[in-house]
Amino acid sequence: QVQLVESGGGLVQAGGSLRLSCETSRITFSIYTMDWYRQAPGKQRELVATIGPDGTTTSADSVKGRFTISRDNAKKTVYLQMNSLKPEDTAVYYCKATFVSVAYWGQGTQVTVSS
Repeated sequence: QVQLVESGGGLVQAGGSLRLSCETSRITFSIYTMDWYRQAPGKQRELVATIGPDGTTTSADSVKGRFTISRDNAKKTVYLQMNSLKPEDTAVYYCKATFVSVAYWGQGTQVTVSS
């Protein structure tokens, strides 16, 4: 079955960096729009960054200039490079793959930023 597996989360001090990966299987990765979402305790899940099949990217204002989304179609993997991390970036981070009306989610990876 389709799988999206996130990795790279962990505990980091404020100002530090992490690189999240989301490896996919059993989808034609290159045609999917890939998103990173996050959900902090007690808050709604929010969209962090998006990369289209053509490589076009968008990101939330709260992470602009700090987070970068990228993709490697050969590896069927999407990445989220997170720099200058802040305590408010603490959340479970999820990747999502979307093509037309079909969407798949990963199980999430925890990112904790200490002050």
